[in-house]
Amino acid sequence: MKKLKTVFNQLKSLNGGEPSDMINLLWQLICYSPKMPVRLQQQQLLDEAKPFTLEVDDPHFAKSALKFNGFVWGDGQRKILITHGWGSKAADFAELIAALKNIDDTQIIAFDAPGNGSSEGELSNLLLFAKAAGAVIKTFGAPDVIIGHSLGGMANAIAIKETGIKPALLISIAPLMNLKENFIASLNAADVAASAQDKFFTDFESLFNMDASGFTLNNLYPAGSVTRHWLAYDPEDKIAPFPFLKSFLAAHPEVETSVYEGLGHEKIIKDENLIADLVRLIA
Repeated sequence: MKKLKTVFNQLKSLNGGEPSDMINLLWQLICYSPKMPVRLQQQQLLDEAKPFTLEVDDPHFAKSALKFNGFVWGDGQRKILITHGWGSKAADFAELIAALKNIDDTQIIAFDAPGNGSSEGELSNLLLFAKAAGAVIKTFGAPDVIIGHSLGGMANAIAIKETGIKPALLISIAPLMNLKENFIASLNAADVAASAQDKFFTDFESLFNMDASGFTLNNLYPAGSVTRHWLAYDPEDKIAPFPFLKSFLAAHPEVETSVYEGLGHEKIIKDENLIADLVRLIA
């Protein structure tokens, strides 16, 4: 978190100026994922898991293979895959994982995406999240249930498409809907000039061979590949604004929704009511 604050403050201090290293700072602002230490309760849960390490290729930033770490609880027949959000890690689902462990005949799999938590990588992006989820699916087999929070919801959509699986239940918790709008919000908060923002998005398109506006859940959604999709949200979520979600739900009326007010974007995954609802859904 300290590094991200430093980058943010550097950009703020420029007062809209555009020094020669501006674009490098912008990439760090958008693609550096802050890392928070593991708490004691979280570490105790990780100690109970069977750890694993897999690799994915990062052709954009590291330009090499990156190792990422994962964790498995249980050896049941029903597989549950959890994909965390931006600036998060598997251990941040400690309360949910502890509850899911009480469901009979389950195997719970979670991982730290490249550039997040305990895994390798300086900068990260949505595609690395999706590649990691895909690598887990190919290694452990198709999950019956896939859970994703925030950016993890988008990553799961891509992984489902890429692997061709058809999960019985997809659970999205406060999923991001429009990645470019999130980028713009971060850039505006740092007082980045419009011309520098335009340059960043031009470079983004060149690097990823895709306009940032294409990274929306509407575009990425694996329609027809999910038997049941259940989505939880807080209508006052500032990170995943409701107007974007409303547009998505209008296009996909089959998605079931549940509202959890007053929790915001991060605390929602720890909410006792949400966790109880998820256990009922899965059990």
